Amino acid sequence: MTLTQLQYLVWLAILLISFISMLSSDGVAGSALFSLNGVCFYALIIYGNIHFLYPRFFQKKRYILYTAGAILLVAIAGFVKGYISLYISSQYFHKTFRIQDTATHLSFFLSGVTIFVLSLVIRLAIAYFAVKQQSEEALLQRSQFELKLLKAQVQPHFLFNTLNNMYYEAYMEAPRTALLIERLSEIMRYFIDQNIEDLVPIETEVQFLENYIALEKIRILPEPQIEFLKSFKPGIQLPPMLLMTFVENIFKHGIDKISGDNQIRIRIVEKDGYIIFETSNTINQHPGKTQPNGLGLKNLKQRLSLLYGTNFELNTRSDIKYFTAFLKIPLS
Repeated sequence: MTLTQLQYLVWLAILLISFISMLSSDGVAGSALFSLNGVCFYALIIYGNIHFLYPRFFQKKRYILYTAGAILLVAIAGFVKGYISLYISSQYFHKTFRIQDTATHLSFFLSGVTIFVLSLVIRLAIAYFAVKQQSEEALLQRSQFELKLLKAQVQPHFLFNTLNNMYYEAYMEAPRTALLIERLSEIMRYFIDQNIEDLVPIETEVQFLENYIALEKIRILPEPQIEFLKSFKPGIQLPPMLLMTFVENIFKHGIDKISGDNQIRIRIVEKDGYIIFETSNTINQHPGKTQPNGLGLKNLKQRLSLLYGTNFELNTRSDIKYFTAFLKIPLS
């Protein structure tokens, strides 16, 4: 049974209970109309809060506006219910339309406040269980990732020792090659040591990107024009490998080896409690047979949803010459 079907059953049960409770005093037609009016009153307050006031004001911590909106919603719903009830009453009982007294309106308002508080409790419970589910999914994903990583770690110390030996052998005769070996060693160490952590320093993540870019540049002639802008406070933490997808896609799909016109701009800045990461590269005018399928961005979006819920921005755009990817995440 889906959540929507469950909601329908709950509203139907409330309608039936209300109808049966008023059947002996108001008759079939009157109790049916009064019950329907009451259910609409409840639904207006509950869904008005859950789908409008809560996401626009409460989640954004605009509590004064949220309180004002709540009072206005309950007051409007109470008046509407009161006058519809009065109309039903005049049609089936008194036969004359009259203005209800203050006490009746006050009772409708107070019942509306009760329903509103109940809707807030329901919405908070939904948010709690959603966060709990995301946390469980993140833990499951992390466990699966760590298991795959452990399976892939075949004698890492032997590999590092071999790379170190290659570095010292190449240092005297080919310093540039030695530097590349050192960067490769740092990348692999990052995969093994840092990638299983929940958070890493942003400086470490940026260094990883720079090492990756340096290794990619050696296979591209002429060398691409790369601009890497960085502006952030030291010590900021973020999940590892979160920025890699954009950079990897540039070298995987955005390099034009025929024209050699490859311009890449990478920007990572801290602004207003968020980290903004943006890449821009010239579009490959001579792509090969293998085209990007968007799987990397899809996986990144799933991971971001597990980490931040809806509190992030991820989008891409392209024009005639440039492809741009944009990511905005809150500071951890």
